[in-house]
Amino acid sequence: MKRGSGVLLSITSLPSPYGIGDLGPWACKFADFLHRAKQSYWQILPINPTISSRGHSPYHSSSAFAGNKLLISLEFMIRDGFLNKKDIKSAPRFKKNSVDYQMVASYKKKVFERAYERFERDTDDEYEDFCFKNASWLDDFAIFTALKNHFETCWSEWPGKIRDRHPVALKDLTAQLSDKINMEKFLQYIFFKQWGMLKQYCNNKGIKLIGDIPIYVDYDSADVWANPEIFKLNGKKQPTHISGVPPDYFSNSGQLWGHPVYKWGALKKQRYGWWIQRIGHNLRLYDWIRIDHFRGFVAYWEIQAGKKTAVEGKWVKAPAKDLFNELSRNLPRLPLIAEDLGVITPDVRQLMDCFGFPGMRVLLFAFNEDTSDNIHAPHNYIKNCVVYTGTHDNNTVRGWFENEAAAADKKRLLSYLGHDLSVNSINWDFIRLAMMSVSNAVIFPIQDILGLGEAARMNRPGTVERNWQWRILPKQLSSSLFDSILKLTKIYGRV
Repeated sequence: MKRGSGVLLSITSLPSPYGIGDLGPWACKFADFLHRAKQSYWQILPINPTISSRGHSPYHSSSAFAGNKLLISLEFMIRDGFLNKKDIKSAPRFKKNSVDYQMVASYKKKVFERAYERFERDTDDEYEDFCFKNASWLDDFAIFTALKNHFETCWSEWPGKIRDRHPVALKDLTAQLSDKINMEKFLQYIFFKQWGMLKQYCNNKGIKLIGDIPIYVDYDSADVWANPEIFKLNGKKQPTHISGVPPDYFSNSGQLWGHPVYKWGALKKQRYGWWIQRIGHNLRLYDWIRIDHFRGFVAYWEIQAGKKTAVEGKWVKAPAKDLFNELSRNLPRLPLIAEDLGVITPDVRQLMDCFGFPGMRVLLFAFNEDTSDNIHAPHNYIKNCVVYTGTHDNNTVRGWFENEAAAADKKRLLSYLGHDLSVNSINWDFIRLAMMSVSNAVIFPIQDILGLGEAARMNRPGTVERNWQWRILPKQLSSSLFDSILKLTKIYGRV
Protein backbone atom coordinates (compact mmCIF):
# COMPACT_ATOMS: atom_id res chain seq x y z
CA MET A 1 0.00 0.00 0.00
CA LYS A 2 1.20 3.51 -0.71
CA ARG A 3 1.74 5.94 2.16
CA GLY A 4 -1.61 7.51 2.84
CA SER A 5 -4.49 7.85 5.25
CA GLY A 6 -8.19 7.25 5.17
CA VAL A 7 -11.48 6.89 6.99
CA LEU A 8 -13.54 3.94 8.18
CA LEU A 9 -17.25 4.56 7.63
CA SER A 10 -19.93 1.97 6.94
CA ILE A 11 -22.25 2.68 4.02
CA THR A 12 -25.17 2.19 6.43
CA SER A 13 -23.89 5.09 8.57
CA LEU A 14 -24.15 7.71 5.82
CA PRO A 15 -26.95 10.31 5.85
CA SER A 16 -29.97 9.53 3.68
CA PRO A 17 -33.67 10.48 3.74
CA TYR A 18 -34.70 6.81 3.73
CA GLY A 19 -33.59 5.46 7.10
CA ILE A 20 -30.23 3.96 6.19
CA GLY A 21 -27.08 5.09 4.45
CA ASP A 22 -27.01 4.04 0.81
CA LEU A 23 -25.07 4.19 -2.46
CA GLY A 24 -26.61 7.50 -3.46
CA PRO A 25 -25.78 11.21 -3.28
CA TRP A 26 -24.33 11.20 0.23
CA ALA A 27 -21.89 8.43 -0.66
CA CYS A 28 -20.59 10.65 -3.45
CA LYS A 29 -20.52 13.66 -1.12
CA PHE A 30 -18.46 11.70 1.37
CA ALA A 31 -16.02 10.80 -1.38
CA ASP A 32 -15.80 14.53 -2.16
CA PHE A 33 -14.91 15.24 1.48
CA LEU A 34 -12.20 12.59 1.39
CA HIS A 35 -10.83 13.99 -1.84
CA ARG A 36 -10.66 17.55 -0.51
CA ALA A 37 -8.86 16.29 2.60
CA LYS A 38 -6.33 14.43 0.39
CA GLN A 39 -7.32 11.05 1.80
CA SER A 40 -6.25 7.90 -0.02
CA TYR A 41 -8.59 5.28 1.43
CA TRP A 42 -12.23 4.73 2.32
CA GLN A 43 -12.75 1.54 4.31
CA ILE A 44 -16.24 0.14 4.66
CA LEU A 45 -17.89 -2.82 6.37
CA PRO A 46 -19.21 -5.82 4.39
CA ILE A 47 -21.98 -4.91 1.93
CA ASN A 48 -23.64 -8.32 1.68
CA PRO A 49 -27.28 -8.99 2.67
CA THR A 50 -27.79 -9.02 6.44
CA ILE A 51 -30.02 -11.27 8.56
CA SER A 52 -32.56 -9.92 11.07
CA SER A 53 -32.04 -12.84 13.49
CA ARG A 54 -28.35 -11.92 13.57
CA GLY A 55 -29.07 -8.31 14.46
CA HIS A 56 -28.23 -7.21 10.90
CA SER A 57 -24.53 -7.71 11.52
CA PRO A 58 -22.65 -7.22 8.24
CA TYR A 59 -20.50 -10.19 9.28
CA HIS A 60 -23.49 -12.55 9.07
CA SER A 61 -24.98 -12.82 5.62
CA SER A 62 -27.18 -14.99 3.45
CA SER A 63 -24.61 -14.69 0.65
CA ALA A 64 -20.87 -14.14 0.28
CA PHE A 65 -21.47 -12.66 -3.19
CA ALA A 66 -24.76 -10.73 -3.24
CA GLY A 67 -25.21 -7.09 -2.34
CA ASN A 68 -27.44 -5.74 0.43
CA LYS A 69 -30.53 -4.38 -1.30
CA LEU A 70 -31.23 -2.06 1.65
CA LEU A 71 -28.20 -0.05 0.47
CA ILE A 72 -29.76 0.68 -2.92
CA SER A 73 -30.30 4.41 -3.42
CA LEU A 74 -33.90 5.30 -4.25
CA GLU A 75 -32.78 8.73 -5.46
CA PHE A 76 -30.48 7.13 -8.02
CA MET A 77 -33.24 4.71 -9.03
CA ILE A 78 -35.32 7.80 -9.89
CA ARG A 79 -32.38 9.34 -11.74
CA ASP A 80 -31.91 6.15 -13.77
CA GLY A 81 -35.60 5.80 -14.61
CA PHE A 82 -36.47 2.78 -12.44
CA LEU A 83 -38.74 4.84 -10.16
CA ASN A 84 -40.58 8.12 -10.34
CA LYS A 85 -40.89 10.66 -7.54
CA LYS A 86 -44.43 9.71 -6.58
CA ASP A 87 -43.21 6.16 -5.82
CA ILE A 88 -41.32 7.38 -2.75
CA LYS A 89 -43.70 10.06 -1.45
CA SER A 90 -45.13 7.75 1.22
CA ALA A 91 -41.82 7.39 3.08
CA PRO A 92 -42.25 7.21 6.87
CA ARG A 93 -40.41 9.57 9.19
CA PHE A 94 -37.14 7.73 9.80
CA LYS A 95 -34.66 8.42 12.57
CA LYS A 96 -31.67 10.38 11.32
CA ASN A 97 -29.07 9.20 13.83
CA SER A 98 -29.71 5.44 13.79
CA VAL A 99 -30.98 2.66 11.54
CA ASP A 100 -34.30 0.94 12.18
CA TYR A 101 -33.70 -2.06 9.91
CA GLN A 102 -37.23 -3.45 10.15
CA MET A 103 -38.80 -0.14 9.18
CA VAL A 104 -36.32 0.39 6.32
CA ALA A 105 -36.84 -3.14 4.97
CA SER A 106 -40.63 -2.84 5.09
CA TYR A 107 -40.65 0.49 3.26
CA LYS A 108 -38.06 -0.36 0.62
CA LYS A 109 -39.73 -3.71 -0.15
CA LYS A 110 -42.85 -1.85 -1.31
CA VAL A 111 -40.84 0.61 -3.38
CA PHE A 112 -38.76 -2.15 -4.99
CA GLU A 113 -41.91 -4.02 -5.93
CA ARG A 114 -43.19 -0.93 -7.76
CA ALA A 115 -39.90 -0.59 -9.61
CA TYR A 116 -39.86 -4.24 -10.64
CA GLU A 117 -43.46 -4.14 -11.88
CA ARG A 118 -42.54 -1.59 -14.52
CA PHE A 119 -39.10 -2.97 -15.33
CA GLU A 120 -38.92 -4.38 -18.86
CA ARG A 121 -35.99 -6.74 -18.58
CA ASP A 122 -36.32 -7.98 -22.15
CA THR A 123 -35.31 -4.56 -23.43
CA ASP A 124 -32.43 -3.99 -21.00
CA ASP A 125 -29.28 -5.48 -22.52
CA GLU A 126 -27.21 -4.35 -19.54
CA TYR A 127 -29.41 -6.38 -17.22
CA GLU A 128 -29.13 -9.48 -19.40
CA ASP A 129 -25.35 -9.07 -19.52
CA PHE A 130 -25.19 -8.75 -15.72
CA CYS A 131 -27.22 -11.93 -15.22
CA PHE A 132 -25.02 -13.84 -17.68
CA LYS A 133 -21.72 -12.72 -16.15
CA ASN A 134 -22.84 -13.40 -12.56
CA ALA A 135 -24.84 -16.57 -13.14
CA SER A 136 -22.37 -18.69 -11.11
CA TRP A 137 -23.69 -17.16 -7.86
CA LEU A 138 -26.70 -15.06 -8.88
CA ASP A 139 -28.98 -17.93 -9.89
CA ASP A 140 -28.46 -19.82 -6.63
CA PHE A 141 -28.83 -16.68 -4.52
CA ALA A 142 -32.05 -15.57 -6.21
CA ILE A 143 -33.59 -19.05 -5.92
CA PHE A 144 -32.42 -19.38 -2.30
CA THR A 145 -33.93 -16.01 -1.35
CA ALA A 146 -37.24 -16.81 -3.02
CA LEU A 147 -37.36 -20.21 -1.29
CA LYS A 148 -36.51 -18.63 2.08
CA ASN A 149 -39.43 -16.25 1.71
CA HIS A 150 -41.67 -19.13 0.57
CA PHE A 151 -40.87 -21.60 3.38
CA GLU A 152 -39.93 -19.04 6.07
CA THR A 153 -37.49 -21.50 7.70
CA CYS A 154 -33.82 -22.42 7.57
CA TRP A 155 -32.99 -24.31 4.37
CA SER A 156 -32.18 -27.50 6.30
CA GLU A 157 -35.88 -27.66 7.24
CA TRP A 158 -37.15 -27.42 3.69
CA PRO A 159 -38.71 -30.50 2.05
CA GLY A 160 -35.94 -33.06 1.51
CA LYS A 161 -35.82 -32.84 -2.26
CA ILE A 162 -35.62 -29.04 -2.18
CA ARG A 163 -33.08 -29.09 0.63
CA ASP A 164 -30.96 -31.51 -1.37
CA ARG A 165 -31.47 -29.63 -4.65
CA HIS A 166 -33.17 -32.51 -6.47
CA PRO A 167 -33.27 -31.24 -10.10
CA VAL A 168 -36.89 -32.09 -10.95
CA ALA A 169 -38.39 -30.92 -7.65
CA LEU A 170 -36.32 -27.76 -7.69
CA LYS A 171 -37.27 -27.00 -11.29
CA ASP A 172 -40.99 -27.37 -10.57
CA LEU A 173 -40.93 -25.09 -7.51
CA THR A 174 -38.69 -22.44 -9.03
CA ALA A 175 -41.07 -22.26 -11.98
CA GLN A 176 -43.83 -21.35 -9.54
CA LEU A 177 -41.61 -18.74 -7.91
CA SER A 178 -40.10 -17.39 -11.12
CA ASP A 179 -41.39 -13.86 -10.63
CA LYS A 180 -39.92 -13.66 -7.10
CA ILE A 181 -36.63 -15.08 -8.36
CA ASN A 182 -36.42 -12.57 -11.19
CA MET A 183 -37.15 -9.71 -8.82
CA GLU A 184 -34.14 -10.71 -6.70
CA LYS A 185 -31.97 -10.71 -9.81
CA PHE A 186 -33.30 -7.28 -10.74
CA LEU A 187 -32.40 -5.86 -7.34
CA GLN A 188 -28.90 -7.34 -7.52
CA TYR A 189 -28.53 -5.72 -10.93
CA ILE A 190 -29.51 -2.34 -9.48
CA PHE A 191 -27.20 -2.78 -6.49
CA PHE A 192 -24.11 -3.60 -8.53
CA LYS A 193 -24.92 -0.94 -11.10
CA GLN A 194 -24.91 1.66 -8.31
CA TRP A 195 -21.88 0.15 -6.61
CA GLY A 196 -19.90 0.23 -9.86
CA MET A 197 -20.68 3.92 -10.29
CA LEU A 198 -19.62 4.71 -6.71
CA LYS A 199 -16.35 2.81 -7.06
CA GLN A 200 -15.56 4.60 -10.29
CA TYR A 201 -16.42 7.94 -8.69
CA CYS A 202 -14.04 7.25 -5.79
CA ASN A 203 -11.24 5.94 -7.99
CA ASN A 204 -11.48 8.98 -10.26
CA LYS A 205 -10.79 11.10 -7.18
CA GLY A 206 -7.79 9.04 -6.17
CA ILE A 207 -9.60 7.18 -3.39
CA LYS A 208 -9.07 3.45 -3.00
CA LEU A 209 -11.90 1.40 -1.51
CA ILE A 210 -11.03 -1.10 1.20
CA GLY A 211 -13.63 -3.83 1.55
CA ASP A 212 -14.06 -6.32 4.36
CA ILE A 213 -14.94 -10.00 4.13
CA PRO A 214 -15.36 -12.51 6.96
CA ILE A 215 -13.51 -15.79 6.54
CA TYR A 216 -16.64 -17.83 7.31
CA VAL A 217 -20.13 -17.82 5.83
CA ASP A 218 -23.40 -18.35 7.66
CA TYR A 219 -25.00 -21.78 7.68
CA ASP A 220 -28.36 -20.42 6.57
CA SER A 221 -26.93 -19.01 3.37
CA ALA A 222 -27.08 -19.59 -0.36
CA ASP A 223 -23.39 -20.53 -0.25
CA VAL A 224 -23.84 -23.53 2.06
CA TRP A 225 -27.10 -24.64 0.44
CA ALA A 226 -25.55 -24.55 -3.04
CA ASN A 227 -22.11 -25.94 -2.05
CA PRO A 228 -22.67 -28.41 0.83
CA GLU A 229 -19.72 -30.53 -0.27
CA ILE A 230 -17.16 -27.92 0.85
CA PHE A 231 -18.49 -27.69 4.41
CA LYS A 232 -18.45 -30.20 7.27
CA LEU A 233 -22.09 -31.35 7.17
CA ASN A 234 -23.81 -34.65 7.95
CA GLY A 235 -26.25 -36.65 5.81
CA LYS A 236 -29.09 -34.30 6.76
CA LYS A 237 -26.95 -31.35 5.65
CA GLN A 238 -26.51 -30.10 9.21
CA PRO A 239 -23.09 -28.98 10.54
CA THR A 240 -20.98 -31.60 12.27
CA HIS A 241 -18.46 -28.99 13.43
CA ILE A 242 -18.72 -25.24 13.88
CA SER A 243 -16.40 -22.26 14.19
CA GLY A 244 -15.14 -20.38 17.22
CA VAL A 245 -12.03 -19.45 19.17
CA PRO A 246 -10.55 -21.09 22.29
CA PRO A 247 -10.57 -19.68 25.82
CA ASP A 248 -8.29 -16.68 26.19
CA TYR A 249 -7.70 -13.54 28.23
CA PHE A 250 -11.09 -12.16 27.17
CA SER A 251 -13.26 -15.25 27.74
CA ASN A 252 -12.79 -18.30 29.99
CA SER A 253 -15.11 -20.33 27.78
CA GLY A 254 -13.86 -19.08 24.41
CA GLN A 255 -16.25 -17.89 21.72
CA LEU A 256 -18.78 -20.08 19.91
CA TRP A 257 -19.41 -18.42 16.55
CA GLY A 258 -21.49 -21.19 15.03
CA HIS A 259 -20.55 -21.03 11.34
CA PRO A 260 -20.02 -24.33 9.54
CA VAL A 261 -16.30 -24.91 9.03
CA TYR A 262 -14.78 -25.64 5.65
CA LYS A 263 -13.97 -29.13 4.44
CA TRP A 264 -10.51 -28.13 3.24
CA GLY A 265 -9.80 -31.55 1.73
CA ALA A 266 -12.75 -31.14 -0.63
CA LEU A 267 -11.74 -27.56 -1.45
CA LYS A 268 -8.21 -28.70 -2.23
CA LYS A 269 -9.48 -31.38 -4.63
CA GLN A 270 -11.43 -28.65 -6.45
CA ARG A 271 -8.28 -26.47 -6.46
CA TYR A 272 -10.13 -23.95 -4.31
CA GLY A 273 -12.56 -22.93 -7.05
CA TRP A 274 -15.08 -21.42 -4.62
CA TRP A 275 -12.40 -19.28 -2.93
CA ILE A 276 -10.98 -18.15 -6.27
CA GLN A 277 -14.48 -17.10 -7.32
CA ARG A 278 -15.10 -15.32 -4.01
CA ILE A 279 -11.84 -13.37 -3.92
CA GLY A 280 -12.05 -12.57 -7.64
CA HIS A 281 -15.58 -11.26 -7.19
CA ASN A 282 -14.51 -9.00 -4.32
CA LEU A 283 -11.48 -7.70 -6.22
CA ARG A 284 -13.91 -6.31 -8.78
CA LEU A 285 -15.70 -4.47 -5.99
CA TYR A 286 -12.74 -3.16 -3.97
CA ASP A 287 -9.16 -2.02 -4.43
CA TRP A 288 -8.08 -3.72 -1.20
CA ILE A 289 -9.72 -6.46 0.87
CA ARG A 290 -9.42 -6.92 4.62
CA ILE A 291 -9.97 -10.58 5.55
CA ASP A 292 -11.45 -11.03 9.00
CA HIS A 293 -9.93 -13.82 11.18
CA PHE A 294 -7.05 -14.38 8.76
CA ARG A 295 -5.35 -16.84 11.10
CA GLY A 296 -8.13 -19.32 10.29
CA PHE A 297 -6.45 -20.03 6.96
CA VAL A 298 -3.43 -21.48 8.78
CA ALA A 299 -5.24 -23.28 11.61
CA TYR A 300 -8.80 -22.90 12.87
CA TRP A 301 -10.59 -23.77 16.09
CA GLU A 302 -13.47 -26.18 15.47
CA ILE A 303 -16.04 -27.36 17.96
CA GLN A 304 -18.31 -30.37 17.62
CA ALA A 305 -21.84 -29.21 16.82
CA GLY A 306 -24.12 -29.24 19.86
CA LYS A 307 -21.49 -28.18 22.38
CA LYS A 308 -22.55 -25.29 24.60
CA THR A 309 -19.14 -23.58 24.72
CA ALA A 310 -15.94 -23.47 22.70
CA VAL A 311 -13.86 -25.05 25.47
CA GLU A 312 -13.97 -28.56 23.98
CA GLY A 313 -12.80 -27.50 20.54
CA LYS A 314 -9.48 -28.25 18.89
CA TRP A 315 -7.03 -26.68 16.45
CA VAL A 316 -7.14 -28.05 12.91
CA LYS A 317 -4.55 -27.24 10.27
CA ALA A 318 -5.63 -25.68 6.96
CA PRO A 319 -3.67 -25.66 3.67
CA ALA A 320 -3.01 -21.90 3.72
CA LYS A 321 0.09 -21.75 1.50
CA ASP A 322 -1.42 -24.03 -1.13
CA LEU A 323 -4.59 -21.91 -1.14
CA PHE A 324 -2.80 -18.60 -1.61
CA ASN A 325 -0.45 -20.05 -4.22
CA GLU A 326 -3.53 -21.13 -6.17
CA LEU A 327 -5.15 -17.72 -5.72
CA SER A 328 -1.95 -16.06 -6.96
CA ARG A 329 -1.91 -18.27 -10.05
CA ASN A 330 -5.52 -17.51 -10.93
CA LEU A 331 -5.86 -13.83 -10.02
CA PRO A 332 -3.78 -10.92 -11.37
CA ARG A 333 -3.13 -9.52 -7.89
CA LEU A 334 -3.81 -10.24 -4.22
CA PRO A 335 -4.17 -6.88 -2.42
CA LEU A 336 -5.21 -8.42 0.89
CA ILE A 337 -5.00 -7.02 4.44
CA ALA A 338 -4.75 -9.72 7.09
CA GLU A 339 -6.76 -9.17 10.26
CA ASP A 340 -4.10 -10.52 12.59
CA LEU A 341 -5.34 -9.29 15.97
CA GLY A 342 -5.19 -11.43 19.09
CA VAL A 343 -2.74 -14.26 19.70
CA ILE A 344 -1.00 -14.92 16.40
CA THR A 345 1.40 -17.83 16.00
CA PRO A 346 4.69 -17.67 14.03
CA ASP A 347 3.31 -19.75 11.14
CA VAL A 348 0.67 -17.07 10.49
CA ARG A 349 3.36 -14.37 10.41
CA GLN A 350 5.42 -16.52 8.04
CA LEU A 351 2.48 -16.85 5.66
CA MET A 352 1.88 -13.08 5.70
CA ASP A 353 5.56 -12.39 5.04
CA CYS A 354 5.66 -14.97 2.24
CA PHE A 355 2.88 -13.21 0.32
CA GLY A 356 3.57 -9.66 1.54
CA PHE A 357 0.17 -9.22 3.19
CA PRO A 358 0.05 -6.23 5.56
CA GLY A 359 -1.35 -6.85 9.04
CA MET A 360 -3.14 -4.54 11.46
CA ARG A 361 -2.12 -2.40 14.42
CA VAL A 362 -4.68 -0.80 16.76
CA LEU A 363 -3.65 2.17 18.90
CA LEU A 364 -6.30 1.41 21.51
CA PHE A 365 -4.30 -1.75 22.31
CA ALA A 366 -1.00 0.10 22.75
CA PHE A 367 -1.31 1.24 26.35
CA ASN A 368 -2.85 -1.69 28.23
CA GLU A 369 0.62 -3.11 28.91
CA ASP A 370 4.28 -2.15 28.74
CA THR A 371 4.69 -0.18 25.51
CA SER A 372 8.36 -1.01 24.96
CA ASP A 373 7.70 -4.23 23.01
CA ASN A 374 3.96 -3.87 22.34
CA ILE A 375 3.46 -4.25 18.57
CA HIS A 376 0.56 -1.78 18.73
CA ALA A 377 2.79 1.02 20.07
CA PRO A 378 3.85 3.38 17.24
CA HIS A 379 7.61 2.97 17.72
CA ASN A 380 7.25 -0.75 16.93
CA TYR A 381 5.35 -0.34 13.66
CA ILE A 382 6.66 -1.53 10.32
CA LYS A 383 5.90 0.04 6.95
CA ASN A 384 3.85 -2.88 5.70
CA CYS A 385 0.93 -2.61 8.11
CA VAL A 386 -2.34 -0.72 8.43
CA VAL A 387 -2.78 1.32 11.61
CA TYR A 388 -6.18 2.04 13.14
CA THR A 389 -7.03 4.23 16.10
CA GLY A 390 -9.77 1.65 16.69
CA THR A 391 -11.99 -0.71 14.70
CA HIS A 392 -15.73 -1.28 14.39
CA ASP A 393 -15.49 -3.71 17.33
CA ASN A 394 -13.81 -1.23 19.68
CA ASN A 395 -15.04 1.71 21.67
CA THR A 396 -14.28 5.13 20.23
CA VAL A 397 -11.03 6.70 21.43
CA ARG A 398 -12.98 9.14 23.59
CA GLY A 399 -15.25 6.37 24.87
CA TRP A 400 -12.22 4.25 25.76
CA PHE A 401 -10.58 7.14 27.59
CA GLU A 402 -13.75 8.00 29.51
CA ASN A 403 -15.04 4.52 30.35
CA GLU A 404 -12.47 1.78 29.80
CA ALA A 405 -8.92 3.03 30.28
CA ALA A 406 -7.52 2.13 33.70
CA ALA A 407 -5.40 4.56 35.68
CA ALA A 408 -2.30 2.58 34.68
CA ASP A 409 -3.28 2.83 31.00
CA LYS A 410 -3.62 6.60 31.26
CA LYS A 411 -0.29 6.83 33.08
CA ARG A 412 1.46 4.93 30.27
CA LEU A 413 -0.28 7.12 27.69
CA LEU A 414 0.77 10.26 29.55
CA SER A 415 4.40 9.12 29.59
CA TYR A 416 4.25 8.17 25.91
CA LEU A 417 2.76 11.48 24.73
CA GLY A 418 4.75 13.66 27.09
CA HIS A 419 1.94 16.13 27.72
CA ASP A 420 -1.23 16.40 29.80
CA LEU A 421 -4.26 14.44 28.64
CA SER A 422 -7.61 16.01 27.83
CA VAL A 423 -10.82 14.17 27.01
CA ASN A 424 -11.62 16.86 24.42
CA SER A 425 -8.45 16.31 22.42
CA ILE A 426 -7.47 12.69 23.13
CA ASN A 427 -8.85 11.63 19.72
CA TRP A 428 -6.45 14.02 17.98
CA ASP A 429 -3.54 12.75 20.07
CA PHE A 430 -4.25 9.27 18.75
CA ILE A 431 -4.76 10.45 15.16
CA ARG A 432 -1.46 12.34 15.25
CA LEU A 433 0.39 9.29 16.64
CA ALA A 434 -0.91 7.20 13.75
CA MET A 435 -0.24 9.87 11.13
CA MET A 436 3.40 10.40 12.13
CA SER A 437 4.17 6.66 12.20
CA VAL A 438 6.19 4.75 9.61
CA SER A 439 3.15 2.65 8.64
CA ASN A 440 2.18 2.99 5.00
CA ALA A 441 -1.54 3.24 5.69
CA VAL A 442 -3.53 4.65 8.61
CA ILE A 443 -7.30 4.49 8.95
CA PHE A 444 -9.54 6.41 11.36
CA PRO A 445 -13.15 5.59 12.19
CA ILE A 446 -15.15 8.72 11.45
CA GLN A 447 -16.30 8.71 15.10
CA ASP A 448 -12.69 9.38 16.18
CA ILE A 449 -12.32 12.31 13.80
CA LEU A 450 -15.53 13.72 15.26
CA GLY A 451 -14.33 13.05 18.82
CA LEU A 452 -17.50 11.15 19.70
CA GLY A 453 -18.00 9.10 22.86
CA GLU A 454 -19.19 5.60 23.62
CA ALA A 455 -22.74 6.25 22.36
CA ALA A 456 -21.33 6.30 18.82
CA ARG A 457 -19.94 2.75 18.98
CA MET A 458 -20.74 0.64 15.95
CA ASN A 459 -20.58 -2.76 17.63
CA ARG A 460 -20.25 -4.34 21.07
CA PRO A 461 -18.89 -7.87 20.54
CA GLY A 462 -20.82 -10.56 22.37
CA THR A 463 -24.10 -8.65 22.15
CA VAL A 464 -26.84 -8.65 19.51
CA GLU A 465 -29.03 -5.70 20.40
CA ARG A 466 -28.41 -2.07 19.36
CA ASN A 467 -25.40 -2.77 17.14
CA TRP A 468 -24.69 -1.59 13.57
CA GLN A 469 -27.23 1.22 13.92
CA TRP A 470 -25.12 4.37 14.34
CA ARG A 471 -25.39 7.05 11.65
CA ILE A 472 -23.64 10.34 11.08
CA LEU A 473 -25.81 13.45 10.81
CA PRO A 474 -25.55 15.69 7.73
CA LYS A 475 -24.45 18.67 9.81
CA GLN A 476 -21.51 16.62 11.15
CA LEU A 477 -20.10 16.19 7.66
CA SER A 478 -18.64 19.60 6.92
CA SER A 479 -15.58 20.90 5.14
CA SER A 480 -14.21 22.24 8.42
CA LEU A 481 -14.32 18.72 9.87
CA PHE A 482 -11.64 17.64 7.44
CA ASP A 483 -9.43 20.73 7.72
CA SER A 484 -7.46 19.27 10.63
CA ILE A 485 -7.10 15.91 8.86
CA LEU A 486 -5.86 17.68 5.73
CA LYS A 487 -3.28 19.60 7.75
CA LEU A 488 -1.90 16.42 9.38
CA THR A 489 -2.00 14.57 6.07
CA LYS A 490 0.29 17.19 4.57
CA ILE A 491 2.59 17.45 7.59
CA TYR A 492 3.26 13.72 7.72
CA GLY A 493 3.63 13.13 4.00
CA ARG A 494 0.44 11.19 3.38
CA VAL A 495 -0.93 13.28 0.51
